[in-house]
Amino acid sequence: MGVGGMIGGGIFSVLGLAVGFAGNAAPLSFLVGALIATAAGYSYVKLALTFRDDGASFTYLLQAFPRALHVAGIEGWTVIVGYIGTLALYAFTFGAYGAELLGGQESHLLRLLLSLGVLAFFLLVNLRGARTSGVMEDLIVYGKIIILAVFAILGLTSVEPGRMEPFLDQGLGGALLGGALIFVAFEGFQLITNSVHEMRDPERNVARGIYGSIAVTSLIYIALAVVAVGTLSRSHLLAAGEYALAEVAGPVLGGGGKVLVGLAALMATSSAINATLFGASRMTAVMAQRKMMPRALGHLSASETPTRAVLLLAVLSMFFAAAGSLEVIASFSSLTFLLVSIGVSVANFRLSRRTASHRAPIVIGLVLMGTAVAALLYYLAVHEPKKLLLIAAIFAGTACLELFTNHSARGVIERSER
Repeated sequence: MGVGGMIGGGIFSVLGLAVGFAGNAAPLSFLVGALIATAAGYSYVKLALTFRDDGASFTYLLQAFPRALHVAGIEGWTVIVGYIGTLALYAFTFGAYGAELLGGQESHLLRLLLSLGVLAFFLLVNLRGARTSGVMEDLIVYGKIIILAVFAILGLTSVEPGRMEPFLDQGLGGALLGGALIFVAFEGFQLITNSVHEMRDPERNVARGIYGSIAVTSLIYIALAVVAVGTLSRSHLLAAGEYALAEVAGPVLGGGGKVLVGLAALMATSSAINATLFGASRMTAVMAQRKMMPRALGHLSASETPTRAVLLLAVLSMFFAAAGSLEVIASFSSLTFLLVSIGVSVANFRLSRRTASHRAPIVIGLVLMGTAVAALLYYLAVHEPKKLLLIAAIFAGTACLELFTNHSARGVIERSER
């Protein structure tokens, strides 16, 4: 689930964005993203093992700030809206690559139909329960890892080192900004903490799942970024946009390379949609059961599946995928999960005695994440103010929804404490 959620639309749709900001240092941007994810992952591991609840980040902040329900509530709502954004990103990318493989890359209608279709398919998969979702995830994840690993290994033999000089052609700031923008490509590891109750041997598998998925994903991302900037020019990669990785496949793998990468993109985005729907729906149900979201969303089927939460998330993602642009979706999703990870790290710092955590890695993570948020906000404010206003409006709307549904939660918490 962790690898499936991470290697989704990320490397396929945001590689071109990373090259645009970092230039030859795009691999460094992915390394920055990996370091941030590892630092955040430390807090997720410690908190997940201490508070074994599928509410994950919502539960952690509730434990850290028990008398400030709005803190946990806004965090939880923000996570869910962020998941909707990433689902839209994955569906957008699936539609783009699917349309290209079918020869209709210029057809907006075909891309839209494919985007909506893949969301509808995995809606049905998730409605069947955890076992079906898990088996489907295994098959797709192993397939895409094999394809991307082979592509990376073969691609590294074709790299021309001279193309990567000068390495910091867009400056160190460009590399750091690229890392902030593409953080959404590392988002999926948090999904592991949304399924602690359905996990075998959490003591062993929570840490193994989070750190292992970050390590596997980071190696693949960095290798593919090296292949990209060492094979094609920055202008070529920028012109390719969300198809950047497919363009790289041509000179590396020959005529069938684009088709192979296109298939890998379809598998990657499919597994990411499946994993995200799985984890996000369970967090939504936990919040609903505690009256922090509409109570109807807490309904579980006979197979313990939060059917109404799955349905709502899929439908809202369809609207976002149809209405949003790639950069808005990526910027919003990256900023959301950076802020959420900061919140989780603050919770772990506050609860460090209960979680048996060392504070040094928490502080390092907060510095890294805070720097990334500042860089992303500065860029949007200077270069994309309209997009920043749109993102701010989404956050404001999310906070208003939380405030509207929170009024009954205080009584529930107080009764449970008594």
